[in-house]
Amino acid sequence: MSRRNFSIAAGMAAAVALTAGALIASTVQASSATEPGELAPDFTGITATGETVSLADFAGKTVILEWTNDGCPFVQKHYAVPPASMQKLQTDAAESDVVWLSVISSAPGKQGHRTGAEVLDMNMARGATPAHVILDASGEIGRTYGAKTTPHMFLITPEGAIAYQGAIDDKPSARVADLETATNYVRAAMDSLAAGEPVEPANTQPYGCSIKY
Repeated sequence: MSRRNFSIAAGMAAAVALTAGALIASTVQASSATEPGELAPDFTGITATGETVSLADFAGKTVILEWTNDGCPFVQKHYAVPPASMQKLQTDAAESDVVWLSVISSAPGKQGHRTGAEVLDMNMARGATPAHVILDASGEIGRTYGAKTTPHMFLITPEGAIAYQGAIDDKPSARVADLETATNYVRAAMDSLAAGEPVEPANTQPYGCSIKY
């Protein structure tokens, strides 16, 4: 291979590596600033409907935080219709009086950044029913929680402690077919908490697209 061709090949390989790195957060990056057993940091944010909500507003209730980005193929997997896996989980949470807060931490101009009206239209079209969608364009809430990927999930107890953080399930792929055989960690955590049992596992490696801060 000539020196010129070698340089071109090396440049292409570097570009591919950078693209992959931007899409999927690495193991090192995915460590969380908030761990199970710790008190969940309070926050205040503006929702897609223009309301101001704080975590403290839901004291005494179980809360799920879902970091999301509709342009991410890993998120698209969970919202695909059918099987509408994320939508079913949101419905089950609401029926169990669990508060589901979706958080969009994509910065303006970045993939996944949406206006409130766009979010409401999108959720209506796909049948998503979180209690609120928080528009965290500054990334302040995401950075406070150490959120690294979309999706990245947190479950907070009625007492305000983090009971679970990490991946939504054990199949780190963007293939919709994998949902059939996946163990959903969030559903398992909800069930354990409702039964008064320890959440196991309480801490897993989140997977997906890196959050576009």
